[in-house]
Amino acid sequence: MNKELIINVTPSEITIALIEDKNLVELNKEQCKIGFAVGDIYMGKVRKIMPGLNAAFVNIGHEKDAFIHYLDLGTNFDTLHQFTKDLTANKKNLRFEGLKFEEPLKKGGKISSHISTGQSIMVQVAKEAISTKGPRLTSDISLAGRNVVLLPLTNKISISQKIRSNEERKRLKAIANGILPKNYGVIIRTAAVGKQEDDISQDITTLIERWESAMEKVRTMDPPTLLVGEMNRANTIIRDLLNGSFSSIIIDDKTLYNEVKDYIQIIAPEKKSIVKLYKGSVDIYDNYDISKQIKSLFAKYVSLKKGAYLIIEHTEALHVVDVNSGNRAKVGDDQERAAAMFTSIAVRS
Repeated sequence: MNKELIINVTPSEITIALIEDKNLVELNKEQCKIGFAVGDIYMGKVRKIMPGLNAAFVNIGHEKDAFIHYLDLGTNFDTLHQFTKDLTANKKNLRFEGLKFEEPLKKGGKISSHISTGQSIMVQVAKEAISTKGPRLTSDISLAGRNVVLLPLTNKISISQKIRSNEERKRLKAIANGILPKNYGVIIRTAAVGKQEDDISQDITTLIERWESAMEKVRTMDPPTLLVGEMNRANTIIRDLLNGSFSSIIIDDKTLYNEVKDYIQIIAPEKKSIVKLYKGSVDIYDNYDISKQIKSLFAKYVSLKKGAYLIIEHTEALHVVDVNSGNRAKVGDDQERAAAMFTSIAVRS
């Protein structure tokens, strides 16, 4: 099956169309705004402790303080916090692989025993801000890749339950074991099934490099500071869907084109040539016949094979589906037989 991604960029949003054999099968829209995306990692500053909630408010630069509950600190919060303190103090010869874990946090503990007002802590956005509420945070950090999710501060290797084959599970675990440094764990995603060792190793290496780059920023940062930004929706879709059947990724914005090309250079350099910049004067979705398909998908009129058609309308109480004979009206003199045939056509379609 031939797959293409057609990406349209406007000042207000990015629209991503997934095309299979020239047919639109998926449409994604992402607002172009400065915000705090799920997955972003920050060094924040504790603004206020809330003992009654066993939680704290943290400044990460959002207009509303973000919220973190004690249970979202993660079992190895004290280890992470001590390491970031040592980094900011510019201690020499610090290696993440050489960390000695502090005592794990207990489920029934108090947040005030581990953080205090004015303290700098590393956090990750777990839930975006809603209305008057700021983002929800966690200090149980993870970084998602195509085939794995990297988990700093653990030595565990977990495998997606959707991977049923014991032989494949053993193979994937052996690959991860062979490359993971100490104090790094992973969750192996379903996408890793059948992938070559080099693909999985490259994914793990890239995520470790992102994490190490964030640690270097900690040395010189002034909280609140963004350490790792989550990828935009276009790169996320490419990360999850890119495979041998993609023939092209066509983008009508030069900035995003360069971002996507650089990202593919990292995850699949052999496919760099499939990224193309659209320079036509006609709207990109009009040029590739996508606008017409979008309108058709949301239209109430649906053509069926052999001439019949449906009209689908939403009312306050229910959806109404009207089956029309179209050019099949002269199929025969038996009205009941004709009605049954039209219904059968509609159901099959």
